Parts: sequence; structure tokens; C-alpha cells
Amino acid sequence: MHPPTNSGDNGESQGEIAKLKINKPLNSFPTNIFNLADSLKHLDLSGTGLSALPEDFGCLWKLKIAFFSNCNFTVFPRQLASCPELEMVAFRSNSMVEVPEDTLPPKLRWLILTNNRIRSVPRSIGRCWRLQKCMLAGNQLQCLPDEMVACRKLALLRLSANRIRELPDWLFNLPELAFLSFAGNLCCSSPATSKDPRDTIPFSILPEASWEDLDIHNVLGEGASGIISKGSWNGIDQVQEVAIKLFKGDVTSDGTPADEMEACIRAGSHSNLINPLAKITGHPDGKEGLVMQLIPPRYHVLGLPPSLQTCTRDCFSREIRLTTRQGLEILYGIARAAGHLHKRGVAHGDLYAHNILYSGDEDEQEEEGGHALLGDFGAASIYTNSSLNYIYDDNDDNDDDSKNKFEWLEVLAFAHLLEDVWGITKPRFDEEELRVAMLLVALHRQCLNPTGSQRPSFNEISRQLSAMKQRLTSTTTQ
Repeated sequence: MHPPTNSGDNGESQGEIAKLKINKPLNSFPTNIFNLADSLKHLDLSGTGLSALPEDFGCLWKLKIAFFSNCNFTVFPRQLASCPELEMVAFRSNSMVEVPEDTLPPKLRWLILTNNRIRSVPRSIGRCWRLQKCMLAGNQLQCLPDEMVACRKLALLRLSANRIRELPDWLFNLPELAFLSFAGNLCCSSPATSKDPRDTIPFSILPEASWEDLDIHNVLGEGASGIISKGSWNGIDQVQEVAIKLFKGDVTSDGTPADEMEACIRAGSHSNLINPLAKITGHPDGKEGLVMQLIPPRYHVLGLPPSLQTCTRDCFSREIRLTTRQGLEILYGIARAAGHLHKRGVAHGDLYAHNILYSGDEDEQEEEGGHALLGDFGAASIYTNSSLNYIYDDNDDNDDDSKNKFEWLEVLAFAHLLEDVWGITKPRFDEEELRVAMLLVALHRQCLNPTGSQRPSFNEISRQLSAMKQRLTSTTTQ
């Protein structure tokens, strides 16, 4: 039996309200919200200070999204399990310490518990068979329950900044897991502190840039981990236009800014990466930051972040259209960048179109544009130490196709990217472009293999894409 639809305190009919957000501080849950039970699908009480829910909360029988971030819940409320349609739940930054068994909603797809004090994940999470996105960064987890292997639809998992000693093998056998972050755990000690001899190989030693030698001009953008500004670097020999990223210092949904900076430095320089130039020192407020290459204005963001509806898949502007050559060039560049990262023992963790810039105009590098740059290392993890059982080779010319379990996941993410890029590509449908389309379909199928060890390496992907590019080029020159 559902509660009747009545008028709210403002005297207006509230029966058709599907989304409700309250900003003011609350001492208790407003029971007049129950009047919206026949229509309410999205409830946002973040920042209100709530610490408990009423026993009859489950009468919100149409509720799909519930946000309680920056509140005062110390225990995950069991009342949410009685909401039959609840799919997305957020308790970011609550100082939560416990998620009891059998408290997760049965239709859960998206769980956000970032930046709390949670010590364990309930075994009953294994019953959340629809779970696709799970954000657990910034807690006190030491392990994951084996029952989580039943979450076969899990595509994105954030584990950074916890106390995990070992990543379970079953994690890499989940057929849809493509986006994983695990930096800042005991299983992932940084190169600066690792005693593993494999981490003593020198790489990417950045110079330092004194804050006094930097001039900030204007803000270019702001993300979860920091603010990027256009500026100039007054070096020894010249003044250089650069991008300056200052980290905020807080735990983000992906991990910590310190781990992001370390992964960015480990990644080093590559023609398809947004390269770091120097590490900032001497900031008056003690902030950390990087001096990065300034990207020319001809570059555009390829995609838009996932929506609440798409969950783990990017969105795209209706206006964006690529030629087959541009699409191939973007895919080839990102495959090369990803291969470079894995040779250095770095998993990007966020191989999405919204983290890719591409040249949409003609430039010196590509006749029709399409040169791609991969950025945003917020979810990146370094995995070159003994606890993760992987030996890296920093030789970019190495043709060895040996694969590792972290690369398996990224190749699946690349499969999604390939599908997305081809979806915004407008081929001419001549004989050669149709042939390339068939080859891309075959490559996509290889990268989608549900058995990770059967997916191609990024070396192999790059080789196949290079051959497709040459096929189109040879057709043009004939």
C-alpha cells in the first residue's frame, strides 16, 4: 500500500515531482517527502547533515537515485534495501565505518562510498548482480569479499587509497571489468618507497619549477583533483607558455592527487600523451602541482562523461563527426599511448573518450587531423613491484606481445572506445573503407573477448590499426 499523494507545505500539488533536492540543514528526515511516493525517482539530500532514515523509507517505491553525500551517516542504512527500484546510491564523505550485511538495494547498479572509514565490504554484495559501477576509494578496506565474483556486470571499480594487501585473482576474470584504480594500497607501493630492484630503473626524472618562476594567466578547467590554468614558465633560457595544474589535496572518486602526480611522472613523455614538464616547488600554501605542455586550441575533447543513465559509458555531442582516417588516427594514437603506459607499468584506469583530446583540423602531423592525446591520470595506478608480480620493459621499440592482467582490463576499455569512435565516424563506403570497417569489427570482437588472457595486447592492436591506416593511404596515392 502506497501513501496517498498530497500537497506539500508550500500548498502546491507535488504529486508529479520526479526529482527533489534539499539544500538546507535537516535534523531529521522530512516525512512530507513520502507524499511524493507515486512519482519521486531522484532524491538528493547531500549536505543536509542527516544521520538516519525512517523505518518506512521503503515506501518510496519508485525511487531510483538517492544521494546522501557530505552527511553524517556512520552506518549504511538498512532501510535502503527495502526500496524495490533503487539503482544508484551515494554516501560520499560521511565518516561511515560500516556497511552491514543485507543492506544494499537488490537492483543496485551504481554505489558511491568514496572517502569514508569503511573497513569491509559485505559478502551480500554478491547478490547485487546488476552492479556496474562501484566507488570505494579513500576507505580502510583490507580485502574484497570473494562473493563479489558474482557481480558479473561490474565494469568500473575504484579501490585507491585503501589498505588492500593483494588484489584477488577473480577480479581479473570478471568479464566486463574495464576500469580499475588501485593506487595508494599496500599492494601498490610507490617507486619512491619500493625496495623492489625492478623499480630502480631510472625514468621520467622531472626538473623542478619554482612557483616564483610561474605566472598564472587564466583558468582552463577544473576537475575533481585540481585546477588547470594557462600560464608561463620563466625558465633559464626562455619564457614558455604552459599549462599549470595545482592539486586540491582531497581524496577524489578515483584516488589521491599524490598518486595521480606520481603516475603522471612515471608515464613520462609520449607523442600521444599530455606530457609533464616539471614538478612545482615552493608554493606559498604548500600545494603540489605539475607544469604540463599547453595544448593548442585546435584540439577538442572527444567525448562527454557518462550520464546517470549510461553509467559506465561515455556520451557524445550530436555535432561531432569524424572521417574514417580521423577515427583510425585517434584509435591508433590511443593504442600507442596505452602500450607505452603498460611498458612502464602504469594502468591508466580511465581510458575514456572524455579524457582524450583530438585535433579536429588539418595540422602538421596528420593530413586530416585526428592526432590524439590521452590525459587525466586521476585513476592511474603503478603496478611494477613484486606484490603485483609484473616485470616491465621500458623499451618503446620492444615487439614482445607478452600480456599482463592489468593490460587485459585496459584492452576491454579500448574495445568500448573503438565502438564509440566508430559510432561517430561517417565513412564514405567505398571499397577500401568498407574493408577497414570489417577489419575494425574483427578487432573489436577480439578486444571484447570475455576471457581476458585471449584479448590482444596493445602492441598487436597498434599493428592492426597501422595496417588499416596504410591500406587507406595506399588507396589515396594510387
